[in-house]
Amino acid sequence: VQLQASGGGLVQAGGSLRLSCSASGSIFSINTMGWYRQAPGKQRELVAKVTRGGSATYADSVKGRFTASRDNGKPTVYLQMTSLKPEDTAVYYCNVLAIDSRNYWGKGTLVTVSS
Repeated sequence: VQLQASGGGLVQAGGSLRLSCSASGSIFSINTMGWYRQAPGKQRELVAKVTRGGSATYADSVKGRFTASRDNGKPTVYLQMTSLKPEDTAVYYCNVLAIDSRNYWGKGTLVTVSS
């Protein structure tokens, strides 16, 4: 599975951004799609993930502000980010968990939130 993410950039605190990640290759093997992020000096952490059925789970730090969704027909996963905070600044990575439990990662897209 190959992943191509887009949509990162610079935004002021309180603003919004939408990330997209398109999958190609062995798309029949895709189970969960989601997003992780890694801030400077910190470990990579889960932001949100969406099951095949569309059920989403979120990190506590983004609940109520971020919305993850997916289009199985494309297949693409989205992350709508609102009320952004400086602490949301990180490189965001698209992730796919395949049905054989393999993890696939996109290259990452930088999100910078200025105060």
